[in-house]
Amino acid sequence: MTLVPVTYKGGIYQHDIIIDLIEDLGGYIVQKHIIAAEVVLQCFVPRDDIELIRRIAKPLFGEVTDSPLVGTEIAIVSMSLEIHHLPHPSCDIAEYVRRIGAKSNMVSLARGPGKRIAGLNDEERDVINEHDIAVYLMGNFETCIEYKMPTLLRGIDVPVIVCGGPDKEILKKIIDPPVDGYVGNVGRFMHRTKESDELEKLDEIVAEITSVLEKKREAIAKDPLSVSPARLMDLIMEQVPAIRDVTSPTPLTVQMAGLRVKLPYDTFAADLRKIEIEDKITLGDVCNVVPSRMRDYILVKILPFSETNTVI
Repeated sequence: MTLVPVTYKGGIYQHDIIIDLIEDLGGYIVQKHIIAAEVVLQCFVPRDDIELIRRIAKPLFGEVTDSPLVGTEIAIVSMSLEIHHLPHPSCDIAEYVRRIGAKSNMVSLARGPGKRIAGLNDEERDVINEHDIAVYLMGNFETCIEYKMPTLLRGIDVPVIVCGGPDKEILKKIIDPPVDGYVGNVGRFMHRTKESDELEKLDEIVAEITSVLEKKREAIAKDPLSVSPARLMDLIMEQVPAIRDVTSPTPLTVQMAGLRVKLPYDTFAADLRKIEIEDKITLGDVCNVVPSRMRDYILVKILPFSETNTVI
């Protein structure tokens, strides 16, 4: 059974029918948002059952749309927290990818601005590497981007997309080593993205992110994970009651190959490792449970089949 990411939007009235249907079909609800009288469900559902869900949702005035970024965590990397280096595009991109299912985090560098001092410290590098993909938001000047990128890419293991003021072809030419994706004509500007051409650029960024993540999904499919991240999310919700007391909007953040658990590592890591998945196979048998560099969270990294000889 192949699970695909989708978003359901509809009225709050009788939306529990859709939740029960998705769970009965073997799907998983990743996030649930209630906004006034509307409910938004970001979920994984069996590919063969999408039309069934659409058919049942229609009388409830619900809509099911493909959302390729559901179940991903994206780092939006800005050069600085100063207003000169953290313009509106950073916030707009972070918000735009959230609307279609991704969990985005802003990462602003301590030494991002300036060619002479530009660089990453160990903590920034580790935080970026905890995500599924990183989107670097650069400035308008070719020489600055060309000079800084080798330093800012050093030690980064996740796919990277670079957005900058120059054209896409120029970005490809000046960035060495090459990155996984490029979006040109997105530099610094001090206003919100409201015009049609600016919104098209946001769509272009999302398309580039989607393309890069599809390649990553294909690589994961060649050596499948020992257990689905969405299934682990449900098990943790059932067996670790403390997660229900977390006030974060996403106490469990689903990634492509793991989870971010927003509980203190020293207190709850041992309990997570003991969670039984199936037939006495525990979470610790098929996952690495490590401390996150983001606050005091826990990072659960699911091992592939090649390392465990197990797929649950």
